[in-house]
Amino acid sequence: MTEKQEKILTTALQLFADKGYDATSTSKVAKAAGVSEGLIFRHFGNKEGLLNAIKQYGMEKAALVMGPILEEEDPKKIIKAALEMPFCIPKNQDPFWKLLYALKWQEDIYDNSMSDPLRHKLEGAFAKLKYKNPEAEAELVLILIDGVATSILLRKCENSEQVMQSVLAKYEL
Repeated sequence: MTEKQEKILTTALQLFADKGYDATSTSKVAKAAGVSEGLIFRHFGNKEGLLNAIKQYGMEKAALVMGPILEEEDPKKIIKAALEMPFCIPKNQDPFWKLLYALKWQEDIYDNSMSDPLRHKLEGAFAKLKYKNPEAEAELVLILIDGVATSILLRKCENSEQVMQSVLAKYEL
């Protein structure tokens, strides 16, 4: 990827996260990135192509975060690592995660493909631990992750360490 392509992507990511995908035109991205709008079209096709490139970048980031969890075999370690995940996202990745969470509310754009591998891993972990309804428990953990991430990203959760300890205590981890 060229330096200009990276600049376009990081600028679009920031604008989409701050202003919203629908409210951000390719011309606004081009102006903020200091490139021509034609360059955006040449490299990414259109605004949706730009968003897809950002999502692909995000999938790579998510794979780095989720990879160790997906490779883990100990069910308690899987659940603990999943619950700790939103507390461990580096601050420099906040714009991507803000965008991802904003897109969840735009049903024409969001899909579950990023969280599906984690869901399946959690279901297996809860099944190994003989929980009555592993699917519901996995869903609950994903809901907790979403809620915590939203609190950290949008409300700047002040007591995140205490919240994390409380969440882990609920599963005796």
